[in-house]
Amino acid sequence: MRNKSPVATGPEEVFGDLREVARRVRAGLLEELAESSEELPPDRAPAGQIAHFAQLERARVLTAGVSGLEKLADGRADEISDDEYFGVEAIVLLEGRPAILIQGRDFASQQGDWSVLDGHRAAIRDSIARVGRVEVSGHTDLDWLGTAFLVSPDVVMTNRHVAVEFARADGVGWTFQHGMSARVDLAEEFGGTPGDGSLAYGITEVIGIHQDVDMALLRVDPSSDGGALPLPLAVAAEPPAEVAGRPVYVVGYPAWDGRRNEPESMRRIFMDVYNVKRLQPGTTTELVPEQFTVKHDCSTLGGNSGSPVFDLTDHRVLGLHFGGRYGSGNYAVPLWQLVDDPLLRRAGVNFV
Repeated sequence: MRNKSPVATGPEEVFGDLREVARRVRAGLLEELAESSEELPPDRAPAGQIAHFAQLERARVLTAGVSGLEKLADGRADEISDDEYFGVEAIVLLEGRPAILIQGRDFASQQGDWSVLDGHRAAIRDSIARVGRVEVSGHTDLDWLGTAFLVSPDVVMTNRHVAVEFARADGVGWTFQHGMSARVDLAEEFGGTPGDGSLAYGITEVIGIHQDVDMALLRVDPSSDGGALPLPLAVAAEPPAEVAGRPVYVVGYPAWDGRRNEPESMRRIFMDVYNVKRLQPGTTTELVPEQFTVKHDCSTLGGNSGSPVFDLTDHRVLGLHFGGRYGSGNYAVPLWQLVDDPLLRRAGVNFV
């Protein structure tokens, strides 16, 4: 294909049957257009017209994508136009590697290959409940920094580059920067009450920041107005049997980042809704053990820094997401490689 996709995996690898995906997308478009043709009451007509035009544009893009998928299925990739390429990429990002909004610690059922998530709903909901947004007070530019997740009864894990925004070395260990405080909010969902704070837990200690990998461990206050913290997540103590192509999912808070990502591709995935909790399925693609890195192709953005990468098979945390590169893929720390690490042992990480 002529341009780089925001995910590292092409449509032939993402979808098992290109023709079936094309058929499903076309059928969905016909249903959407039929619903949008219904006449609106006068007081809703102006807004409805705007939505209708947006829906028509989306339909145009996806219709071109259907044509592109059919050409790929026929072995005619060289005949795909720019519009068809754009549409194929949109289908890959919206259906193959979606970023699913979370509401009420739950998510909408998906079509196609990710309909498999329904069979794991209870376990995924348990995962969702143990992931939060890292928020700060006293920072000159930001009010939140990234994602963190529970790894022991009162400890969360995030990235080094998240923690150093509010923490500093003091010669013995780490402490808070002057005038700053931080907390982890396990809610911050789409449609939630802004600043609710009922599931927010104050960060009381910087246990440590890892010297070799992009990781920090933070102690949190185990009580809040929302009640006691949930039980910690299970972290994989050994590698999966196969890494490449393993179904996984990320839970985190993707944020707008126009510096490192192509804006139009971000809009296609995230629909201009950022900074709230999402479920982002995909696959692991490669293990680079000497670099303490496992690659994956979930659709992530900057606010996902510190997100857990879950194994869809058993819902243990395989990795700590720490970054990505447009057109190349995303990177996580393979946590099973640190099962004997002194910092993780001191923090009581729940290896299983």
